[in-house]
Amino acid sequence: MSAPNRNVLWGRAIADELARSGVESVVVSPGSRSTPLVTAVSEHDDLHVFSVLDERSAAYFALGRARRTGEVTPLICTSGTAAANYHPAVIEADRGRVPLLLLTADRPPELRDSGANQTVDQEKLYGDATRWYKDLPEPEADERKLRSLRTDVARALAAATGTPSGPVHLNCPFRKPLEPTPVPGDVPADLDPLAAAGRDGDRPFVTTTAGVPRLDRADLQRLAEALTVDRGLIVAGPADPPGVDPQAVTALAHATGFPIVADPLSGLRFGGHTRVTTTVGGYDGYLDPRVTDDWPAPEAILRIGASPTSKRLRKYLARTDAREFVVDPAGAWREAEFTASDLVVADPSRLAARLAEVVRGAGDADWRDRWAAADRTHREVVADATGDGVEPRSTSNRLQADDGAGGYFEGAILADVADLAPEPSTLVVSNSNPVRDADRFVAPSDAGYTVIGNRGASGIDGVVSTALGAGSATTDHLTLVIGDLAYYHDGNGLLSALRCGVEATIVLIQNDGGGIFHRLPIESFDPPFTESFRTPHGLDFEPTGELYDLDYTAVDDRESFREAYADSVASDGTDVIDVRTDGEASQRTRERLVEETVAELTE
Repeated sequence: MSAPNRNVLWGRAIADELARSGVESVVVSPGSRSTPLVTAVSEHDDLHVFSVLDERSAAYFALGRARRTGEVTPLICTSGTAAANYHPAVIEADRGRVPLLLLTADRPPELRDSGANQTVDQEKLYGDATRWYKDLPEPEADERKLRSLRTDVARALAAATGTPSGPVHLNCPFRKPLEPTPVPGDVPADLDPLAAAGRDGDRPFVTTTAGVPRLDRADLQRLAEALTVDRGLIVAGPADPPGVDPQAVTALAHATGFPIVADPLSGLRFGGHTRVTTTVGGYDGYLDPRVTDDWPAPEAILRIGASPTSKRLRKYLARTDAREFVVDPAGAWREAEFTASDLVVADPSRLAARLAEVVRGAGDADWRDRWAAADRTHREVVADATGDGVEPRSTSNRLQADDGAGGYFEGAILADVADLAPEPSTLVVSNSNPVRDADRFVAPSDAGYTVIGNRGASGIDGVVSTALGAGSATTDHLTLVIGDLAYYHDGNGLLSALRCGVEATIVLIQNDGGGIFHRLPIESFDPPFTESFRTPHGLDFEPTGELYDLDYTAVDDRESFREAYADSVASDGTDVIDVRTDGEASQRTRERLVEETVAELTE
């Protein structure tokens, strides 16, 4: 590997090691100090470069891509506040266990703490949110240092995909010249080709073989015996990348006879397994003490994934005296009610498959039927209470609009998206109300949907960029359902649709402010509720269509939305469907539907 100067040599070694380790795409943002890195990845034949101008959006774009693929997406930025703008996405990647590699360019060591322009302390900038950090040595055409560099890159990628997966930070100092300017004598002609070019063939310089945490036979048998009961539950929370194996969980459900309580982000709400298992999804509408206090108590609960989205589900689990097993491959504690009795350190997919072979129980059919009947009652109540004559495509989602409560009900929007989205589809749901409405109003079905969201830290920042990043990694149709504040928060991210060649249908729920705060007691205190919590903004987002070359349509009723969504699916490019709703009326509808469901189930 010949190079005009040591910085170019260094950048090319890093880019080559990324490619040898299986990285396919890199997200970069413009800047001067990162020139050796950006030039190197741009020139590499096996790396696709996505250029995202805003570093904050770039980090979420990479996060969305990595969440969708389960593979590392590297990021490159210049020094200074550019690196600081990665921080929100780093926090989400840490809590959501999303593999990222942050390559932050930096000034040479002697300029740190000197008042030099665009120089900040980038040492361990992200604190303990990273799986591993290293300040790389300054570039040098030295064989040992080149071997060290390649080793560090290989180790960083392995750490990002380890257990648990997450972000890794390599800080990369460079001194001038940053461009591929020839510097005589900078790179000796007799430099060892092995150090410069890596291993023979396409192998990474260091290959890491990571084991999977698993129980020994005796512990497996004890767990199987504890799960051999009449009444139990498999509770699947939001999945960690790359997801859980539905076939393994299905086999366990058959072996135990337990219903699967599937969060919309679990990877188990949709798919063929829903035809052959009792999979429930409307629990947020009926797990009320007035209903469940008359139910027989579960005897065992097996939890996989992160903490469920539904507060009602979490509180129901906390009210039981069941033995609750939280499965986590990293041995982390992910149960904030502190009622779980057992922490099982094992890979959830492999554990489910092994348990399915040794559990000896068929479960109580009446118990399964009780959950299935409650789910069915919830759907029927919603359909009866909010019907407006518009027939959905399938019988699995019969939620309809509520013309008596402020027009098009926000919960119906999520149900309609799930009813109309083509297969396969990647659906990205924003935090705040959209993910909660997906949880309550989108029924399990055999549709070929992958549903993702940022539930690690549950922020509304970076949602547009996350969705477009996810869309860049698949040929699925992409739909983003997002509230108006989250849309406003990541307006810069819209540029990636055109700049990075991602097509999407963006469903913008426009209720003029933070509708989720209507769920909280603060609603009854006004002031300060309206101006400091609901925060009406009065903005018209239609100009974003012209600004970012998007097709923009505004609708305010269900029939118009379904027509606009179908048109968007059938067309090329990125469309924004601005759905005008009443946030307060939608919240009153949610509350009314719970009361009617509870009444039905307690009669």
